[in-house]
Amino acid sequence: SGELGPGDRLPSARPLADSLDVNMHTVLRAYGALRDEGLIELRRGRGAQVRAGAAHELSGHAELRSQIDELVRQATRLGVTREQLLDRVGRAMS
Repeated sequence: SGELGPGDRLPSARPLADSLDVNMHTVLRAYGALRDEGLIELRRGRGAQVRAGAAHELSGHAELRSQIDELVRQATRLGVTREQLLDRVGRAMS
């Protein structure tokens, strides 16, 4: 949503898990996924911070998601199955 900017700290896992009423390991897995996507940095003792450039990457991800959604709609209209579409995308990326 753009509420956080580069360098902003995310809440630590335990308080966030408590406030969301979820398991702490769920928060840690989510933070790991955000790290793997390059959106946050995790540093022992310093916690999680929004990575510089994350906003730009998020807008790129949103644009890609929109294009993928349109591709799926077109494939559905043309009667292309999920497997056929995945095969075609895989070949295009080779």
